[in-house]
Amino acid sequence: MTWIGITDHQEGRFSVNGLGLDRCDVAQVSLNEESVMPRGTLMVETRMSPNGRPQVLFGFKKTHPWERAFSLQAIPGGGIAMVYTDQSEVAHAAQSWKGSGRTDVVRITYAWDAPAGWGRFSLERPEEATFQSVTVTDPKPLSAHDLRQVILGHGPRDFSTDVVFAAVSDEIEPIGPSPTLSCDTPIATPYGFRPVSRLMRGDTVISQSSGVVPVLHQVTRTVPALGSFRPIRLRAPYFGLQQDIIAAPDQRLIIRGSEVEYNFGQEAVLVPARHLVNGYAAFYEAAEPIVQYTQLLLPEHEEINAAGSSIESLYVGRLRRKPVDLGASVLADASRNSLPEHAQPVFSVLRSYEAVMLVDQRAA
Repeated sequence: MTWIGITDHQEGRFSVNGLGLDRCDVAQVSLNEESVMPRGTLMVETRMSPNGRPQVLFGFKKTHPWERAFSLQAIPGGGIAMVYTDQSEVAHAAQSWKGSGRTDVVRITYAWDAPAGWGRFSLERPEEATFQSVTVTDPKPLSAHDLRQVILGHGPRDFSTDVVFAAVSDEIEPIGPSPTLSCDTPIATPYGFRPVSRLMRGDTVISQSSGVVPVLHQVTRTVPALGSFRPIRLRAPYFGLQQDIIAAPDQRLIIRGSEVEYNFGQEAVLVPARHLVNGYAAFYEAAEPIVQYTQLLLPEHEEINAAGSSIESLYVGRLRRKPVDLGASVLADASRNSLPEHAQPVFSVLRSYEAVMLVDQRAA
């Protein structure tokens, strides 16, 4: 999978050879206005208006050498619509919110495979680890030239101030549970600490509650290093760390202590790394436009040791019971028989204001 374009409100980068090669001595493939991508993924992460007002979030319109337009729109009542017109042909999809939970950020993913006549329009709530999708029938391939122009900001485009970033891949990108640790993160095993990227199916790790447990799968994914994927440096000796580690904002740490027992009435809680950023114990790390993360899938949702700090293993819920969602995930190639079911997280997950209160108490 190759990310070829990424933009926020500060900078845009695009390379058909793949990001990371755009600043190397590699011959760039030329694009003309008829260059199309038969398959690919457009990902847009945005904050949602609290009053649910309609607005165009991201898009473009071209008139030469033929008329075409693409837009992602927030629609009244809560939801997102995607419309792509190519002369007289139209591809359209829309989704409304399911459930009553409020979220500040939504990740919109439009993936298409024109030769196969298939597309997928997905909404994900990164902070809630939930997602929903609809199928797009007979999707039209987007123009690589058009995407390059809109990513680099060459010419008119719709790019709402609520949008955090937009990115383009030339492959079908997965949705759902995602890995969250840098590949060199040391994980405790019966034979000492080993980098998470070197632990494979059949290896074992040490769990706080279950002792020695087998690794069912190691999953790895490359993602844009912005928004809910933006890497966070967790610094030693905070959180019990023996060395700094890099994690995604959604990686949850397990925190114990008298403050936890007093405020939440339980032994331990899960705190997303995003809520720990305070400028000294944890801060956002400078990164290249893309970043690779890895995680371990274990028989249960477990507490494991990463460089001395307690963190969670990959949580997948009952994904194995949902063939369509499983096929869209990073575990698509795994046998359903090899996948576990995680009934619920090992501990309760703190909300943002609860995590801030806990961090402030510990800093006092």
